Amino acid sequence: MNLEQLVLRATRGDDEAFFEAVSLQKEKLYKVAYAFLHNENDALEAIQEATCRSYLKLSRLEQAAYFSTWLTRILIHVCVDEQKRKKRLLVDPIEVGNEQNRDLDIDLHEQTVERMYIEEALSRLTPAHRHIIILKYFEDRTIREIADVLGHPEGTIKTWLHKALGALRKDLRKGW
Repeated sequence: MNLEQLVLRATRGDDEAFFEAVSLQKEKLYKVAYAFLHNENDALEAIQEATCRSYLKLSRLEQAAYFSTWLTRILIHVCVDEQKRKKRLLVDPIEVGNEQNRDLDIDLHEQTVERMYIEEALSRLTPAHRHIIILKYFEDRTIREIADVLGHPEGTIKTWLHKALGALRKDLRKGW
């Protein structure tokens, strides 16, 4: 049974079909959530929350063919909410290791610093630009798929991607 058939059954009240439909999307959902949240537990919790929200709002899905896109949008909203919540709770993100593995600690520290620069640069992008970068480079989506997920024309997505990459380049040059 294909995804669309499962979704149609789910909209008619078949909970098992809903579970199967979401299960078919789990890898894609995990990639998106992890790209936003950078933490396995947070990503899994976001997927759980998005699944719950989508189950409760399943009657609002207009076309079964768009289930994957609809579910991804819900997940993105959950991830953005979690990022906002975490920003309020943010503490010092770097912990330096012990002296025994000094060379390894230096390498890990450099990687951590690089990752922080990238994450900070991403956080300074507008939400639309950040979403496009994450979907394109972390989720490996095409321009057409991104346009479907975000609900904008492909030309707009291409323009925003170009602007987002330019802003990232400029921001990262300042940081290094």
